[in-house]
Amino acid sequence: MDMFDIVITGGTIATASDTFCCDVGIRGGKIAMLGDGLAAYANEVIDATGKYVLPGGIDSHVHIAQPSGEGIVMADGFESGTLSALFGGNTTIMPFCLQERGRGLRQTLAEYHALAEGSCYTDVSFHLIVCDPSPDVLGQDLPALVHDGYTSLKVFMTYENLRLNDAQLLATFDVARDLGATVMVHCENEDAIRFLIEKHEAASLLRPSSHATTRPVAAEREATHRAVSLAEIVDIPVVIVHVSNGAAIDEITRARQRGSTVTAETCPQYLVLTAADLDGMDWEGAKFVCSPPPRDTADQQACWQGLRDGTFDLFSSDHCPYKYDSVDGKLNPKGARHFRHIPNGIPGVETRMPILFSEGVRKGRIDINRFVALTSTNHARSYGLYPRKGTIAIGADADIAIWDPELDVTIRHDDLHDGADYSPYEGLEVQGWPVTVLLRGKVMVRDRIMVAKKGDGQYVRR
Repeated sequence: MDMFDIVITGGTIATASDTFCCDVGIRGGKIAMLGDGLAAYANEVIDATGKYVLPGGIDSHVHIAQPSGEGIVMADGFESGTLSALFGGNTTIMPFCLQERGRGLRQTLAEYHALAEGSCYTDVSFHLIVCDPSPDVLGQDLPALVHDGYTSLKVFMTYENLRLNDAQLLATFDVARDLGATVMVHCENEDAIRFLIEKHEAASLLRPSSHATTRPVAAEREATHRAVSLAEIVDIPVVIVHVSNGAAIDEITRARQRGSTVTAETCPQYLVLTAADLDGMDWEGAKFVCSPPPRDTADQQACWQGLRDGTFDLFSSDHCPYKYDSVDGKLNPKGARHFRHIPNGIPGVETRMPILFSEGVRKGRIDINRFVALTSTNHARSYGLYPRKGTIAIGADADIAIWDPELDVTIRHDDLHDGADYSPYEGLEVQGWPVTVLLRGKVMVRDRIMVAKKGDGQYVRR
C-alpha cells in the first residue's frame, strides 16, 4: 500500500448522515481511504481518541473587507477574518463582494480578489451582492461571472443604498433563473423601518435599543412573504438568510407547502441573544446591533425548533465585524449619539460552531449529524461545493476539524482572533471546541495552536 501523508486514527467520524469509527488516510490533500489499520502506512499519525472527526466548517454568510459607509471601517480583512474562522473549525468561508452603485460587478470583483490574494488561512469562495441591476449588469456582467463560477448572489430589501424595489427584484430573479444562479435575500421592509425611525426620532428615542424596535418582527415577516411571493412569480428557488423569528419561519413553511423551493438560514445571535441586550448601559447595546435584530425568548425557541425539524438548512454566522470603542466603528461620532448611525453587524465567525455544538449537541437539542449538516454539508450542497467539500468521503478535500467534545471554554474576546475589540458572546460558557484543523490535508491548527501560515487558503471556483 502506498504511504499516506497523514492518518487520523481513534476518532469518531460524523457526516451529515452517518457516525462511525475508522482511520482516515490522507494523501495529496484528499481523503484517500477510510478503513482500519491505516496508521502503519502513515508518514504522520494524528491520534483523535475521544474526539469527533468532522468535515471542516463552511460558513456561507461572512462579511469581510466590505465598504461600510463614510468614515466606517470593517474590523476584518481577509487575514484576520480567515484566521478567526480557522480557529473556529472552519476551512471554507464565503464572503460577499459588494457592488457599489454605479460600478460594474467585474471591476469590483477584481478588486476584491486582490484584497484576498496571499492573505487567507482558509479557502474562500465569493458571493456577489447586486445593488444596481442595470441592463449592463444583468445583461453582461452577471452572465459572464456566473459562467466563471460566481454562482450565487445576494439582494437586499432594506438599507437605502442597497435595497432593490420589487421590479428590480423580479428582473434580477429572472436573470438568475435563466443562468441557474442561487439568490440570497435579506428580508426586511425598508419603508416600514424608515417610518418607525422617524417616529422614534420625533420622540427622541435614539439609544441602541431603538434599533430593535424600529426593525420589528412584522417588517421581517412581510418582506419574507413578499420575497417568496416574487420568487414564485418568477419560478426561482431562493435562500432566505438570517431568519430571526417564528413568524418569518411560518412564511417559509407556507411557501414550501405551496411547492416553492426555499432554503432557510439562521444564526447564533437568534439563539442566545435577545433584544434586551441592546438596552445596555453607557451605549453598550451598540455591541449587539445587527439586522435583523435579536428577538425574544419565544423566537429563540422557534429558531431552535426550526433547526431540529429541518426548517433551517443552514446555520451561518453573518460575521460582520466592527470595533466597538472606535471612531471608525460602533462609536463613530454619529453612532455614539444616534442608533441609526451605529454600523449594523457583529463578529461571530469563530464562535458560530462552538455555540451550536454546545447549545445544540451537548444539550440534546440536535444530534451530531444534524450539526454537521447545518454547519458544513448543506452549505456545500447549496452553493456548489459538494462533494469536494462538506463531507468526509474518499476523493473529498481533506478539510477536517477534530473536536474535543469535553473541552470547556468561556468565550472571551481576548482569546479570539478577529479584528474587532469585543465579542457579543463574551462570558458565554460552551462545552466542545475544535482543537486541530486540517485544510486540504495540511495541519493548520494543532492542539489550538497555529502551525501554518497565511496564504495557505485558496480561492475555490464553483
